[in-house]
Amino acid sequence: MDTAGHSEAAAHRDLELTPFRGLRYDPDRVGSLAAVTSPPYDVVVRPDGLLHLESADPHNIVRLILPQAATPEARNAQAARTLRRWRAEGVLTADPRPGLYVYEQRDGEGLLQRGIIGALRVTDPEEGAVLPHEDVMPHVVADRAALMRATSANLEPLLLTYLGDDGTATTTAVVEDAATRSPLLSTTTEDGFCHRLWSVTDPGDLARVRSELAGRQALIADGHHRWATYRRLRAEHPSPSPWDHGLVLLVDTARYPLRVRAIHRLLEDLPIGDALTALKGQFRVRRLDVPLPEAVDALAEAARAGNAFLLAGDGSFHLVDRPDAGLLARTVPADRPEAWRTLDATVLHATLLAHVWHIPDDSAAHVSYIHDTAATVEKAERDGGTAVLLHPVREEVVRDLARQGVTMPRKSTSFGPKPASGLVLRALDL
Repeated sequence: MDTAGHSEAAAHRDLELTPFRGLRYDPDRVGSLAAVTSPPYDVVVRPDGLLHLESADPHNIVRLILPQAATPEARNAQAARTLRRWRAEGVLTADPRPGLYVYEQRDGEGLLQRGIIGALRVTDPEEGAVLPHEDVMPHVVADRAALMRATSANLEPLLLTYLGDDGTATTTAVVEDAATRSPLLSTTTEDGFCHRLWSVTDPGDLARVRSELAGRQALIADGHHRWATYRRLRAEHPSPSPWDHGLVLLVDTARYPLRVRAIHRLLEDLPIGDALTALKGQFRVRRLDVPLPEAVDALAEAARAGNAFLLAGDGSFHLVDRPDAGLLARTVPADRPEAWRTLDATVLHATLLAHVWHIPDDSAAHVSYIHDTAATVEKAERDGGTAVLLHPVREEVVRDLARQGVTMPRKSTSFGPKPASGLVLRALDL
């Protein structure tokens, strides 16, 4: 239940992006800015990717966003101590003036994305300013909330998108103008992306951004669990307080369309042989003895005709499609729009996991969510589980469902490129 300051009747709220004093690494105190960054916490492949990041630099941000200790309480306490120590030692320093931050990502293949980082006022779904499109897992929200409480900080921005006026909006002009100046920082991470950051502190620019965003509506592209965490922490603290806002990157997709990729599943306790046996008579299954890129192409082709999945774990790929219509009628809830009922993620969770494989999907012990396709296959083959690879959903489907107030199954999409963690943090005591 909302506490004091949040009990007023729900009404439409505008996007309110507020300047803040960013907490950033001092480049003279770390090996390199690239070595202290990390992908978002839920993209890091564990344990291999985590160990790689920890060894990259003793100050890598992963020690804050994914602290390692015997218990959750010990992990969060460790992250809080580490953050206090890094600030005391000057490893992380606060910018002198509040501002918004223009953030650019560019790869070697022509992809360019720019957006603006700020502290966004946290709202409820019925207020209409921020649209979620995926369900969340309560234990993940509880875990992130405990970490944010312990550190009293927003350690990494979530990714939101909005539709400007065909790239001619005022905020886009502020973003493009900032990108003509010398950046606060510039670094290239090992994935080949160049990251640059600028500060926007001019009162006129800040007012123009505030005015234009007042009429906009944002879609959560990446960070549903962190947004749910912001909402939980806001409800715990009477307004006004720093918890009324959360750190976000806001991208105008009329100017910079995002990529949409799938998030794959790893069923660690289900051997691939058992998974295939259970599918007999309910789906069509074809074995593909081809390399991963060709198997993914075959999945994309099959997905054009209906629900399709790619299973791996035994050194080959198995294309699963053409589900039995009667099976879908019995297992997929009928009280949602057709666009939701026909999602691959819906059929995966409602039909395959729940009724064919009898796997509960509410625990990390049964289902792991991995963004990297090759890593999902590798872990399944190494550990004896089943990798379920999905084809991505189109962005217009995601946005249309979100506007209808219909949430997709958790971890249905992966929008990108995602902001690197570690370039700018928000400490609530600033």
